[in-house]
Amino acid sequence: MSINNLSKEELELYSHKDITYMLIKEFGPMNTADLFKKITDSLELPKSFYENKIGDYYTTLTTDKRFILLDDGNWDLKEKYASDKVKIDIDEEELDEEDEEELEESTDEIEEEEEEDEDNFDSTVNDDDFDDSDDDYKDLVIIDEDEMELEE
Repeated sequence: MSINNLSKEELELYSHKDITYMLIKEFGPMNTADLFKKITDSLELPKSFYENKIGDYYTTLTTDKRFILLDDGNWDLKEKYASDKVKIDIDEEELDEEDEEELEESTDEIEEEEEEDEDNFDSTVNDDDFDDSDDDYKDLVIIDEDEMELEE
């Protein structure tokens, strides 16, 4: 669906975020000002609306998970970019002996570290060892500024 083919009345049914999505999908990455200008022009909104609401529009784009701000300052659709987290499936049949040894060594190291952490944990400490009483404060006296002036 082309945004240019939609009437003002049809566009008014969409949120600014949805119109932005359509614009980027159709025209590619754009900066905040150009996107909002196209929206306000398409909806025939006054220039004062553009000037007063562009900050709110930017905030809306930053909180919407469909959009990503690129290094060049343009907004694009996040769906076009792969995640930086990559899952690697290891097929044990494809591992050669050297790879298997490395995998076993790293697993052994992790297990040894976990055992050391368990050995260093003092399980004898419990909540009863801590004194939460207010005995330290029983001799304290609170005075206000007027009383301090009288003592001087």
